[in-house]
Amino acid sequence: MEAGFTASIFLINLYRFRFFLTAFRFPPQFVTLLKMSQEAFIKAYFKGIQKVFTALGMDAEMSVKAIWAGTKAMISNDGVKLNQQRFWEVFSKLMQLDAQKRIIVEEACDRFYSNEFDAVKSVLEPSQIPKRLIHSIKSKGYNAVLATNPLFPECAVTTRLNWIGLNSQDFTYITHYSNSSYCKPNPEYYREILRVIDKKPEQCLMAGNNANEDMSAAELGIETYLVTDYLENESGIDITAFRKGSLAEFEIYLSKLLA
Repeated sequence: MEAGFTASIFLINLYRFRFFLTAFRFPPQFVTLLKMSQEAFIKAYFKGIQKVFTALGMDAEMSVKAIWAGTKAMISNDGVKLNQQRFWEVFSKLMQLDAQKRIIVEEACDRFYSNEFDAVKSVLEPSQIPKRLIHSIKSKGYNAVLATNPLFPECAVTTRLNWIGLNSQDFTYITHYSNSSYCKPNPEYYREILRVIDKKPEQCLMAGNNANEDMSAAELGIETYLVTDYLENESGIDITAFRKGSLAEFEIYLSKLLA
């Protein structure tokens, strides 16, 4: 184990997934495990979700705009309401949905995420590293918490986990839009997780591929590891000081940390 590193939680992020791994002895880490192009994912995702809205007699183009507006509302959420509430309030207002219609649309979206959404995995770059990482950590007596930016319902997160051979039973806690009231890069997102799992920042390490969203965990005193595969740095943050490397290099780093 690295000298001076005595945390007891692991936080891991799968390209657009964030994992929070609780343990008995060592630190939490976030690592990027879902290897895909964000642009390709968004394109495939909207192609599928638009069909849901069209089938319900809704304007597809306006529905996409409403999704983006709802997403923006979740990202700026202040903790007063759950992300799920923020999203559907904004989406319903823009699409002029009454309470009954909103329920119908939300249920249709959940069915999409549990079924047709699975086709989006075609843009995924196959890798056995994510599954090996999680199983390695669990074999060492650690518990995993999937801390993905909570912009989707739980059923969508579950489907995405299946793409890499994992499931909800591999984690003791999973963040999604119905149990979270903040989003990244707001440090309160991490603070909310810490409260739930009852851990301190110094007991954690965050590993992820987004220099802004994932590395913001450092503001709370959480150690970080920037995964450079599919690196996202839209803000042009200076990443010189970050501990960093590819996903494969992170696997090596983790194996030494857990040795």
